[in-house]
Amino acid sequence: MSVAEAPAAPVRRFSSRFLRSELRLIAVRRRNQAGFAALAAVPIVLAVAMKVATPDSSDRPGGGPDFFAQITGNGFFVALAALGVELTLFLPIAIAMVAGDAVAGEADQGTLRYLLTVPVGRTRLLAVKYAGIVACSFLAPLVVAVSGLGIGLILFGGGDVTLLSGTQAGLGEALLRLLSVCLFLGVCLSALGAVGLFLSTLTVQPMAATITLTMLSVASFVLGQIPQLDWLHPYLLTQHWRDFGELLRDPVSFDALTPGLLSAGAYILVFLTAAWARFAGRDIAS
Repeated sequence: MSVAEAPAAPVRRFSSRFLRSELRLIAVRRRNQAGFAALAAVPIVLAVAMKVATPDSSDRPGGGPDFFAQITGNGFFVALAALGVELTLFLPIAIAMVAGDAVAGEADQGTLRYLLTVPVGRTRLLAVKYAGIVACSFLAPLVVAVSGLGIGLILFGGGDVTLLSGTQAGLGEALLRLLSVCLFLGVCLSALGAVGLFLSTLTVQPMAATITLTMLSVASFVLGQIPQLDWLHPYLLTQHWRDFGELLRDPVSFDALTPGLLSAGAYILVFLTAAWARFAGRDIAS
């Protein structure tokens, strides 16, 4: 057979099977299910507590816009208040569990070498793992928002929503703004997930990566509250997370949202590149 008559090399078609398998694996893990259940439980506890006794708004946890004072007048604000509360710890922990387990979990269970001999290229493996992290990053705030919205409307009712700018918005428009808040936070949490993916390539112990990422997010919030470190604030991962309040003004100031999106994009680019550089040259022993 001549060279001209040699059969062409088969073209590998794109398949979503690996991605679907990864998403299914994330969904069936008990610790992930427990984590998302905890995310959904916090708004319920918050709403019941507000129904039983209205606390002083000055004692509310965290910073950012004060949605607690408006909860009793409109249950819509339970979702926003819960997002503000969970943003400092619970949401980062949920993403840290998934991101820390991405590569280190496979190495810990001895399945990483098997995945790479299927064959699955290392770049494709990292891409699929990060896609699973991104999916959870967008799902987590949605879980909090849906849980808070549901229990809020049940206990306090709904109606027109007073935005932070003082204008009124119908419930339909308010729901679109709440969805936009969840999408913005999803981008922010995806940046945290990129850092977690990098940490997951450094160890074979998923708990080590999870704890490290959680500590980094908490440290970022703490450093952001120290005025003497104002020169550092623009570079902190969590510095712009609370800018989601801009989506509840009329009109929305997209210029105020841009720094947060650019910061998240920079973190994603830097740490995904670092994860690829680390994982591409790593010896796989398990």
